[in-house]
Parts: sequence; C-alpha cells; structure tokens
Amino acid sequence: MTARLTSTACWTPHVGLVHASAHMTGWLADQMSLTMKLKSRCASFRVQRLWQRQAIALQDEFTMLALPKRQRVREREVILRCDERPVVYAHTVVPLSATAADWPFFGGLGERSLGTTLFGDPHVRRGRLEFARLGPRHVLVRRARAVLGLALPQPVFARRCLYQRNRGLLLVTEVFLPAIAAWERPGTRAANRTGQ
Repeated sequence: MTARLTSTACWTPHVGLVHASAHMTGWLADQMSLTMKLKSRCASFRVQRLWQRQAIALQDEFTMLALPKRQRVREREVILRCDERPVVYAHTVVPLSATAADWPFFGGLGERSLGTTLFGDPHVRRGRLEFARLGPRHVLVRRARAVLGLALPQPVFARRCLYQRNRGLLLVTEVFLPAIAAWERPGTRAANRTGQ
C-alpha cells in the first residue's frame, strides 16, 4: 500500500499492510495507552493543545462516526511532546449529537491527556485500531506541517481508534512525527535524558 497523493487515506485494520518498519509497527500496533508509553520513554511529557472547536468532519472519518454526510463535529487537536520534541499530532472528533453525559470530560480537558482519561474510564469501550500511510495532501499532514514548520518525510504513518461511552462516539487519530524515532527502542529514556 503506498501513500496516496490525495486528501483522504486508505485505512486498514491490518498493520502489516502499511509496510512500516519493525520499530514503527511497534508504535502503531501497541494496545496500551500511547500517553503511558510515551511517558515511560522520556523524562518530560507534555500535551500542547492547539485548538478545540467546531469543524467539518474530515472526508475519511464521518462514516466512522455514523454520520450520514460530512457535517460539523467537535474537534480537538494537540501535539504530544517528549522532552519538548513533537512526537505525535493527535486529532479527536466527537459528533455534536453526543451529550455531556456521554463525554463529560471532553470540553474541559485543556492540556490534560485524553488518552489517560479514556483508558481510566471503565464505561469507555474501545474499538479496533486502524492504520494508514498518509500522503502529503492529507489534511492532518498539512496541518502538522504548518503548525510545526517542518518538512515531514513520506510516508507519514497514522493510526485511529473509535471509542464509545454510553451512546456517544469519539474518534482519535494519531499521526506519528519524525522525532518518534528517538524513542523507538526500549532503554532510550536514559540516553535522551543525559543527551547521549
């Protein structure tokens, strides 16, 4: 599967079909909280909130949210930073039909980790992971490039997962940035902390 030069992505539940390296596959397919995994690999972890607003659902996500067409959703985008280096660009959408009872914490997250909240709530049901190679024209790649002011290699690997709480749906897409390579191998935490 090659990265498409389009604004949409070809998502698959089979991580092998995106042809990532063994180390990147480890990040993509890991079932544990990404926040917890990142915290275990670096000395300082931080969520940088970019925005939380209403926006139109992306072309390749509205059907995942059981929406009949592209329409307005609540959107949150953040950068996950390890030792201040940007490692993941995360995009979350919730249908406007979701209530405060469905996602009581979503509106007030600020710069707190969404992942910690999702994995710590026994009422949240997690769907299966899906994977993609994002091309340079995909909107999330373009947004990450604009916010960070850096060129991104091709392809850019991403994963997404649908969560449900009560009757509310929430879709999280995580785009892995080049700096994730510094934390690919176990034992790199000490090296990053000492600058080796």
